Amino acid sequence: MPWLEHRFCRPDPGLLTPRPEEAALSTRQGATQAGFAALQRLFGETTEVMKTQHLSAWILIALLAGCAPQDGPKGASVPEDKDDAVSLEGDWRAVLASPGGDLPFTLRVGLGEAGLSAVAITGEEEIPLSSVEYEGDNITFHFDWYDSEITAEVLGNGSLAGSWRKTIPQGNSTLPFTATRAVTSSGASTPRFQPMPVAGLSPGDEAGTDDVSGVWQVVFADSDGEEPARGEFRQQGDRVEGTFLTPTGDYRFLEGSFETGLLRLSTFDGAHAFLFHARAQADGTLEGDFWSRDSYHATWTARRAKDEEAPLPDAWSLARLTNEEGRFSFDFPDLDGHRLSLADPRFDGKVVLVNIFGSWCPNCNDEAPLLAKWHRQYKEQGLEVVGLAYEFSGDPKRDGTVVKRFAERYGIEYPLLLAGVSDKAKAAETLPDLSAVIAFPTSIFIDREGRVRRIHSGFSGPGTGDHYHRLVAELEELLEDLLQEPSSTAG
Repeated sequence: MPWLEHRFCRPDPGLLTPRPEEAALSTRQGATQAGFAALQRLFGETTEVMKTQHLSAWILIALLAGCAPQDGPKGASVPEDKDDAVSLEGDWRAVLASPGGDLPFTLRVGLGEAGLSAVAITGEEEIPLSSVEYEGDNITFHFDWYDSEITAEVLGNGSLAGSWRKTIPQGNSTLPFTATRAVTSSGASTPRFQPMPVAGLSPGDEAGTDDVSGVWQVVFADSDGEEPARGEFRQQGDRVEGTFLTPTGDYRFLEGSFETGLLRLSTFDGAHAFLFHARAQADGTLEGDFWSRDSYHATWTARRAKDEEAPLPDAWSLARLTNEEGRFSFDFPDLDGHRLSLADPRFDGKVVLVNIFGSWCPNCNDEAPLLAKWHRQYKEQGLEVVGLAYEFSGDPKRDGTVVKRFAERYGIEYPLLLAGVSDKAKAAETLPDLSAVIAFPTSIFIDREGRVRRIHSGFSGPGTGDHYHRLVAELEELLEDLLQEPSSTAG
């Protein structure tokens, strides 16, 4: 009965939600009566055969079984035990317990034919999860391309509690995880960050500034020294969105609030968990802290600046060649174990873009869709792209698996090579023609004669707005210019 399955699997939620008096029934007979009542609302009060309670229970079980997912992508169906399980569909205020306090993000759960799906939301950015598994009271949110997951239990009050785990070079990074409905029973939306009195935080100096919109000249400081950055924020009411641009990339989309002199921003994408706090000072500056995952901490200060007063180093000049011939070479295995070098005939007379990246790197993930698109678009004109992957573990099997997921996620058709581990100094040792690996990603543009024309360190992602669009246009213009140059080996 396909029509019956379709209607039962996608009814008005109110039809199958037990009324209070139905939910209160806990005996076997009561459970049967509850199912019977729900079916009566679904199919009509006059269906005589439904008035047989035992038959109604068997029909309910059969229909629920029909909703289970068939072959297809890994997902999660609605649990069979509707009396004990909570529907997960909708928006959740998810929180990671960072060393700096609550690190919130929005987790949106949906239900489709393949089962449950989810996205992590910060500002304008929605990061899709690779899959969701739900069994009994246990749920796992998978970020397979980052080798991470959130595992949680559905508690009796309808909330979720568990932990987030991410593979890192030292082993695993973990943070406690909780989630509650983002919309209360009264229909009110819960704020991203709890009000300061609830969170137990002290205010900043409200006389210093009452709006953080605009450009800020920023300095981050940790045990390794200082790094300049540029903060760009937009504030409406208490809500703030924006990002930090650095010499080699950005901190992605950030979302949070500014109230009574306290700025709080956060983001989470499955691989990166960033939390920023800062308090306004009497002189209008900001002073605060930055936490990443479960261990990293830095301090930061900021002062308002005009656009031209907050420049960053030129990303085209951070890395250079170590040879006067203008040559760059590599020789690494691909995902099938076959070695590939720039001396391969496939690169003869071609424009080659060598991309130094890591599947774990946020800005590498921002750049990858563009590289895949340009490779397809310009391949017939003589463009070759090669990705040199520097991963966490150094284990070819494990690293090969995550890089394959990276390729599948972005539809990458160009070769990806396993080049080494994610440490920048160790990565530079594998590439003696480069003075240093300053950032992941780094893109090396090689002309048809095999000469390196330009090297760009880092990538400004979509979270940087106009900076992103200008960089994309600049990179594509460079590719088109190189492709228009003739080759001495052509013909």
